[in-house]
Amino acid sequence: MGNRAVITRQSIKDTEYLFTALFEDHRMLEVSCSDVKKTSLLGNVYIGKIKRIIDKIGAAFVELFPGQMSYLSLKDVKTPMMARQCRQGKLTEEDEIVVQVVKEAAKTKDPTVSTNISFKGNALILTTENKTFGVSKKLPDEKRSYFQAFFEEKTAGQKEEEFGLIIRTNAKNYSKEQLSEEFCALYEQFRYLKTYYKTRVCHSCLYHSPPAYISDVRDYLSLHLEKIVTDDPAVFQELLQAFEQEKVVTEGRIELYGDALLSLSALYSFKSKLEEALSAHVWLKSGAYLVISPTEALTVIDVNSGRCIKGKQENFYLKVNLEAAEEIARQLRLRNISGICIVDFINLDTKEAQEKLAEAFKGFLAKDKVPAVFMGFTKLGLAEITRKKIKKPLWEQIDKRDFDI
Repeated sequence: MGNRAVITRQSIKDTEYLFTALFEDHRMLEVSCSDVKKTSLLGNVYIGKIKRIIDKIGAAFVELFPGQMSYLSLKDVKTPMMARQCRQGKLTEEDEIVVQVVKEAAKTKDPTVSTNISFKGNALILTTENKTFGVSKKLPDEKRSYFQAFFEEKTAGQKEEEFGLIIRTNAKNYSKEQLSEEFCALYEQFRYLKTYYKTRVCHSCLYHSPPAYISDVRDYLSLHLEKIVTDDPAVFQELLQAFEQEKVVTEGRIELYGDALLSLSALYSFKSKLEEALSAHVWLKSGAYLVISPTEALTVIDVNSGRCIKGKQENFYLKVNLEAAEEIARQLRLRNISGICIVDFINLDTKEAQEKLAEAFKGFLAKDKVPAVFMGFTKLGLAEITRKKIKKPLWEQIDKRDFDI
């Protein structure tokens, strides 16, 4: 059994959640959840009103709609779409500006918005301010020239500075005709926005992003999914429509699960796997264990030798640390840990062993679709990692104190 995406509903106390998980065999690699009664703002495009500008931190606070503020970094603003501007060429309070939500709200922090609007397809991403051509680093070099020619062909006759285009990893599975069709669809969304945003009133939502599970599955496509399984008929129909050109549809690999005797969540042991993903302790096969401690500013992970017994083999603790590093990289994805992460590995005797651990750790982190970077070891021997913040960590998406499926 290879990679599978599983989408299922679970009731937690009085709240019903929709879970999207990525499995390798029966091992959960990633999971996210959303309250079915709440709508996520992530990806939505609004005409917001600038309520406050703070020059000292280079930021503006933009009201998306009454009662919902957002944070906009001014250093990233290039050529914004202004629905209403008080002073030409300078952002001021009460200006009305088109923004897209790029990070969810976290704890006391408002959601983050950007003036660089992105329209995401399964193979392409069209951007309004980042007006360059980009290609996934995971694509082979021989594909780059092919996609460069494709981009030049599609932008022929259009203003060079009009938009940018990013080629996703999944583009390698698309024919030229399919790429052209998706490009045209994204370009139509872009042109509609550019044409009509000035006619809309402040606080209007100009674009609703697809459900979170669609975005999650779209990110999983490059992993050569063996199957996408759901027990929700409405979700099943949305998947068929969203990925009608993908091989997972044309080859019949999107499945509506309907076994009345064994639920989909029971088949994949969702309850126990979610409990493990919310636990502070993670046991390793060697008998060692991790302690994962999130704090307000960062996440601390401690590697303990636990029940593992030191043998006579050379580099014993290096082998334990390598096992821990691989599991830590998996836990970052599984729990969606982001921001700064500090890891206290078991002390190593030589610099050579530490370098081997660093190189292996970088390789494990490279498997993550969210940018995660190993920054190096501090003078105290602590490993520093940063991981881009996009969504809330799992423990904020669902409160483990209320975990009672």
